Amino acid sequence: MLKDITLGQYFPGKSFIHNLDPRTKILCIVIYITVIFLIKSFLGYAALAIFTALCVFSSKIPVKFVLRGLKPIMMFVAITALFNLFLTNGRVAWQWGFLTITYEGITLAIFMVLRLFFLVLGTSLLTLTTSPIALTDGIENLLSPLKRIGVPAHELAMMMTIALRFVPTLLEETDKIIKAQTARGADFESGNLISRAKAMIPILIPLFISAFRRADDLAVAMECRCYRGGENRTRLRALKMSYRDGFGFGAIILFTAIIILTNILSGRLGLV
Repeated sequence: MLKDITLGQYFPGKSFIHNLDPRTKILCIVIYITVIFLIKSFLGYAALAIFTALCVFSSKIPVKFVLRGLKPIMMFVAITALFNLFLTNGRVAWQWGFLTITYEGITLAIFMVLRLFFLVLGTSLLTLTTSPIALTDGIENLLSPLKRIGVPAHELAMMMTIALRFVPTLLEETDKIIKAQTARGADFESGNLISRAKAMIPILIPLFISAFRRADDLAVAMECRCYRGGENRTRLRALKMSYRDGFGFGAIILFTAIIILTNILSGRLGLV
């Protein structure tokens, strides 16, 4: 299960999306996430599915590898769907005792599941097609106007990128600890919820120790290399936009326009 988490991993390639400027990809994913929450009908989600499929196809990343990132959130998605299914007021579709399912609850549950799936797919596609260094440079460049009001843009970009970069590392470390504890006779699957929670303690303690040790080693390494933040810092490769980025912005704007049109059309047809 831990190996299925794709967030923070980088999949090297030379696709159209890989070659986009990191600033373009960051801005496009922000618009993409915003548009997801604007969709109000199944017609809009159909358009979203087509657009996302085209993006995955353009990235040349195996579909199975991208979809693998959905497995770790299945439990969270199921809980979210159940809450929306049983706690939404409206026209009663099914009732048994105090349990009630409404037509509005069914629609809202489906919408929430789709939103979560597409959110994970979109953000995973960003990290899979953008190297940590490029991601850092892109975030710092976008935050650079905030330096005038005292916002440490470089430090914020560095912290966010380091956090993403160490997600796969910590997951790998967790997997090693689980295998080591299992070899010593630990049982993480049997028993009730409380027993399983207690069984996680032998995993969490060494994991936290390992995380703090890695953080300390990283800080020492940065100090040894005379790291002093972004002041007077040069880059090997300067960020430069090309015609590809214009095409990317055009595609996301067209997609946003299509979603707005689907909302208007669905409202007129009574599908909302």
